[in-house]
Amino acid sequence: MSLIATQLIHWHKTHGRHHLPWQGSRDPYAVWLSEIMLQQTQVNTVIPYYARFMREFPTISSLAQAPLDAVLIIWSGLGYYSRARNLHQAARMIMQDHQGQFPDTRAMIQKLPGIGRSTAAAIAVFAFSKREAILDGNVKRILTRYFGISGYPEESRIKNLLWEKAEEALPVTYRRNQIETYTQALMDLGATVCIRHTPICKVCPLQHHCVAFKEKRIEQLPTARLRKSLPKKETVFLLLMQHQKLLLEKRPASGIWGELWCPPEIKIGIDAASYCQHQLGLIVQSLVELPILDHQFTHFKLRIHPQLLQVVSNTLINPHNKLIWIKPSDALAQAIPTPVRKLLNQHLLLDNHAPNKD
Repeated sequence: MSLIATQLIHWHKTHGRHHLPWQGSRDPYAVWLSEIMLQQTQVNTVIPYYARFMREFPTISSLAQAPLDAVLIIWSGLGYYSRARNLHQAARMIMQDHQGQFPDTRAMIQKLPGIGRSTAAAIAVFAFSKREAILDGNVKRILTRYFGISGYPEESRIKNLLWEKAEEALPVTYRRNQIETYTQALMDLGATVCIRHTPICKVCPLQHHCVAFKEKRIEQLPTARLRKSLPKKETVFLLLMQHQKLLLEKRPASGIWGELWCPPEIKIGIDAASYCQHQLGLIVQSLVELPILDHQFTHFKLRIHPQLLQVVSNTLINPHNKLIWIKPSDALAQAIPTPVRKLLNQHLLLDNHAPNKD
């Protein structure tokens, strides 16, 4: 067995995490859901979402049969909504193409929507005890430091080298649960000890053989990407109120916030009243400029200019039932993105900010 595997398996008995809600289950559905939710999201954030999701959709079949809107409502606020759409699509594929049985090999799992090599490997390990290597962000950080590997980890040459190291470090699985313990230990070490900033090297079981520690390069590894400033975009949200209800429209399936409910959106410089009249069939008045709301995505920053408007005449054009009137308090229970939720909480749920009531 590799030295890394031996040390981590021993370390995990005392110092690993053992009480996460998805641990101790070999149900591939539970494992799959947890792995998807944990992509780019902290454990403490995931736990309540995971519990709610499992209560609402306890099986692959129940998820597959649910309308996408219902899935997005439970996911609302967790971000990266393509994960929820892919979960829903994959559940339907499993029911249709696999007779409801979750695929049990990494290669087959990886064919499902939204599942890459590392996530497929983790599911194969925890649900089926397969001997597979994972290489998520935490593991890349551990391996680059341990082996002293310079270079941006997402660059093809470096990434391929890290996969080789990850494969070499795997334990021999002649003992029960060994591969699961090792894989969980890797995840736990990266989440609790070998963290991005100020890692706790003094308690790390790999310290004595870690190249970065010995060469005092911990803070330099993994090599950061040359960061360009994030591009900035601006948009206008039209908060259209009538009879104390807000107009929301369902976003297209592609793009940010796909299939979520948002206020109508226009470009900066477009006249809101004219847009409402000619594109929505609404006559509006009482324009109120609300404070700007900034929201950051992975690849760009979005500055939202909310405009609060009172609808005085309504001949709403409603293509394909993509527009709804809804009380702001009820909208909070719908599949809405975080900035919309903030706007509702900050403004529309406060009487003194609402337009005059009819």
